[in-house]
Amino acid sequence: MRKYLFFISQNYSYAILRPLQQEIWRRGGEVAWFLWGNEVNANYLKEDEQVLKSVDAVKAFNPDAVFVPGNTVPRFFPGVKVAVFHGFNAGKLNRRGNNDHFNIRQCFDLYCTQGPDTTEPFKQLAKQHGYFNVVETGWPTLDPLFTDTLTEPTTNKSKKTVLMCSTFSRNLTCAPHLFEQVKKLSTTGKWQWLVQFHPKMPKHIVEQYKSLESEHLQFVETDNVLPLLKQADVMLCDTSSVIQMFLVQNKPVVTFNNIDPKPYMVNFTEPNLLEEKLSYALQSPHDLTQQIGEYIKQLHPYRDGQSSGRVLDAVEKVLRGELTVEKTKPLNFIRNFKLRKKLKYWKFN
Repeated sequence: MRKYLFFISQNYSYAILRPLQQEIWRRGGEVAWFLWGNEVNANYLKEDEQVLKSVDAVKAFNPDAVFVPGNTVPRFFPGVKVAVFHGFNAGKLNRRGNNDHFNIRQCFDLYCTQGPDTTEPFKQLAKQHGYFNVVETGWPTLDPLFTDTLTEPTTNKSKKTVLMCSTFSRNLTCAPHLFEQVKKLSTTGKWQWLVQFHPKMPKHIVEQYKSLESEHLQFVETDNVLPLLKQADVMLCDTSSVIQMFLVQNKPVVTFNNIDPKPYMVNFTEPNLLEEKLSYALQSPHDLTQQIGEYIKQLHPYRDGQSSGRVLDAVEKVLRGELTVEKTKPLNFIRNFKLRKKLKYWKFN
């Protein structure tokens, strides 16, 4: 029986990894969670989910693989370290001006990529570094979107539903700029509104939008955005990887001041154009629909709900020695010293 550890530091990681957990259980494997840092809430754990509360407990559990929807994982944890990503490549740049999605931090043995547009860059990086494998699997997080297991929230389906999502970054967020327009449109009852923000969104902006709640607008606080994605007919956003999560359903996205607007988006820069752009997107114009379809082929072509299975199959190939590497993973003393310090773990056995 295989054992797997989920190493998480954000509440949204629960929804990211639970489809993978279901497939592990279906195959007869065992799962344990390790919660790291102050931004993840243990109250989101379910009664049937096992949690390990110390590094010693992780060592005793001795996982075959560790799945990480984040950027780092302790080298001193047992098992193959597997990157499954916390979102799609949204084009965000780090402080050095590089795309952070492709930043290699010397932590992982296997990258399970979502589609061709990320697989090829990671394979080039694998050739360059020589110590990790790359397998295109699709993103396990999205499996419920393509199955009948996802429960949708109840909203008024007699009219179209707009899902507004926004990142927390002051330079990227659309929330403060569109508040007056959303306020005005929500009172008309023309559309049903769902509003869901990144958990790091400033509290005063959250309270501002909560004040708009009515029969036409619902502010949703959740660790799982997937039911909202399935419910909505169009998304309003800015620059966030949740855009791609919505697009894979062949649904339109309207963006405000996106840092890299593409033909598969409906981007605008003047708040007073919000109603016009949403109306246009909801008409599903042929050119826009065609652009979305072509983009999905590169982003995430898998619509079978079986990405979790492909991830586990890839891990199994590593464990059986069917996927090999040319070099040993760097020790990265500085990063692992910092992780030991944060975890207060100084044993070297």
